[in-house]
Amino acid sequence: MLFVALWILLQWYLEETRGISPQLARIADWLVWLAFLAETTLLSALVRNRRGYLRGNWMNLAIIMGGMPLLWQITPLVGLLRSFRLVLAVMILARLSKSVRVMLSRHQLGNTLVVAFITMVVSGIIISRIDPSIGTVWDGMWWAWATMSTVGYGDVVPHSAAGRLFGSLLILFGVVLLSLLTANMAAFFIGGDAKKVELEGKETDLLLKEISLRLQRVERLLEEQQAAKKR
Repeated sequence: MLFVALWILLQWYLEETRGISPQLARIADWLVWLAFLAETTLLSALVRNRRGYLRGNWMNLAIIMGGMPLLWQITPLVGLLRSFRLVLAVMILARLSKSVRVMLSRHQLGNTLVVAFITMVVSGIIISRIDPSIGTVWDGMWWAWATMSTVGYGDVVPHSAAGRLFGSLLILFGVVLLSLLTANMAAFFIGGDAKKVELEGKETDLLLKEISLRLQRVERLLEEQQAAKKR
């Protein structure tokens, strides 16, 4: 799956630079989809509680059902679904990295990032439908991300009243979401430092206890030697 993740990134680059033919890209799409299908099938066959495994890995089922290349030919969101593979590649690489998994699991950082991504996608689709000046979903998603992050490049802006009203609401939500992300990241790093200090404190306590035990042994030996000399 690591190879699949790296290939997804490489294929995206080749498609953007027209370094791969459409026919070969379609074949690669099917191979990537079959890799996800084979992984889920194999792992569900090896575990005892298959239903529990599938419930815990529902994202794999969503990838298999929504990522079938055959469906991309009949949906208007074919570009969105195909580019969603980039997120899948990042998810696979994050799943294989222990430090990233720990970081995302602590302080709800992973859930916050998922909410931010879903909000960006949904907002991009909505703004592209209600504001004529934002013609494509990709421009809408770019505008949503720039608005949520409070960067506001100004290259893509809504002009209709409905678009500006929706943008105002998204700005408020983006400020809250950005605060959550900043707080979660700060809590992660501060928590790591606090844990390190706690471990160092425990090691110091153990060292002091060991020194105290050694001093007690020395005192006992001295007392025994003094008692032996008196005899």
